[in-house]
Amino acid sequence: MMAAAALAVSIHAGPVRVERFRPQPGPQEIALSSSADIVILGGANGGGKTWGLLFEPLRHVKNPEFGAVIFRRESPQITNQGGLWDESGKLYPGYREGGKAPAPNQVTLSWTFPSGARVRFSHLQHTKDRFSWDGSQIPLIGFDQLESFEEIQFWFLLSRNRSTCGVKPYVRATCNPVPDDDPVGGWLHRLVSWWIDEETGYARPDRAGVIRWFLRRNEELHWGATRAEVRARFPDADPDDVKSLTFVPAKLSDNPKLTEKDPGYHGWLMSLPLVERERRLAGNWKIKATKGKVFNREWFKSILSAVPADVTSWVRYWDKAGTEGGGKFSAGVLVGKRANGRTVLANVVRGQWSALNRETIIKQTAESDRARFGNVEIWTEQEPGSGGKESAEATVRMLAGFAVHSDRVTGDKVTRAGPLAAQVEAGNIDLLSPLGEPAAGTQVSALEAFLVEAQNFDGAGVCDQIDAASGAFNKVHGGPAPARMVNRFTGEAI
Repeated sequence: MMAAAALAVSIHAGPVRVERFRPQPGPQEIALSSSADIVILGGANGGGKTWGLLFEPLRHVKNPEFGAVIFRRESPQITNQGGLWDESGKLYPGYREGGKAPAPNQVTLSWTFPSGARVRFSHLQHTKDRFSWDGSQIPLIGFDQLESFEEIQFWFLLSRNRSTCGVKPYVRATCNPVPDDDPVGGWLHRLVSWWIDEETGYARPDRAGVIRWFLRRNEELHWGATRAEVRARFPDADPDDVKSLTFVPAKLSDNPKLTEKDPGYHGWLMSLPLVERERRLAGNWKIKATKGKVFNREWFKSILSAVPADVTSWVRYWDKAGTEGGGKFSAGVLVGKRANGRTVLANVVRGQWSALNRETIIKQTAESDRARFGNVEIWTEQEPGSGGKESAEATVRMLAGFAVHSDRVTGDKVTRAGPLAAQVEAGNIDLLSPLGEPAAGTQVSALEAFLVEAQNFDGAGVCDQIDAASGAFNKVHGGPAPARMVNRFTGEAI
């Protein structure tokens, strides 16, 4: 363990006043005190992870040859409001050495301290970007949100974790929970699985901060409780080839400074849909977007027989497919925003139509909506690629005279459905019966078909109605709620 004194840094908060900052007791202090080669701090939102990552280099910045690089997967994640660059700007300028403060460089996204030591922020958006660091020597490597990086990026960057400045090279990272089958971050789940309860998916308190040792042989990690245990199994291994790793779980409840400054932040996390709430508030590594966990038909408790009179705005959103009589369905869902804060899903038009017939149906529906509901804003999803763009543009041209837009979607289906799912679970959604006509060739009512699809929604199977309903919900409410930024240093909302 590092000496406690090494965890405190003097920060000049004003012309005269000097404060001595140190991590909060609990996960933050455990992570910053660990002697492991690799420390991963995380498991939920609000645990003070990013502050700990930014604080870590300050123990070495009097060393003129020291350097640290902290990575995010994409560059905008560094410079977005409340991101790494903003947060470092609240912490680093207070450091003084001989009366001098570190100098920021927004072009290179780096800080140069009076001694000459540097802390830099960079990204690894593409897999191949790792090669741009070939030949580098980085004493301290940091990864913010490690679950967003590919496994090959992580292990390759560790080969750049070298030092000739007298500081033993080491790695620090933050993360949020991710299931083991996640296509990007599933490897991280498997890496820290020893610290996770296999049954519940929550971190095991008795293993928090416990150091494990590993050796990589034939693309496999061989683990032991001590370095000697691993070396005994591989006596031919160089002692320095055996590395240590620990995982320290942290949650909002471990960060009293944040909850004191912004007590409402807990409420924002509680408002997330079930799957995201379990991950980001409770720190559940095994929860998945499976049937009944994103939407549950029992959550739809309000079924109306007539259109409510207090709807203030309407949106019809189209999720399009182009196969007649088979394949995927096209669906257009009409959603209304009510004056009482509730939302009504009023109509579903759905079928397996050819591209030509689909466009005819879309125009007929627009005319019917105008006659029945007045001003209805129309959105059509723009699929990736040139074909999707051309299809969306054709629909917009066809609906000249209507309030129509194309929507270039980003993110996965479960994420896009999140705002709607949260309101469904909270009981704030009304369904209008009968919701529409049964799809051609079926005897199932439109309402029942929607509820079945909602119950079975996992982001992978049939989801045209949910995609359209989510799109309409997000548009009628002005888009998904922006991420709530919090200063992890002061705990204040931004």
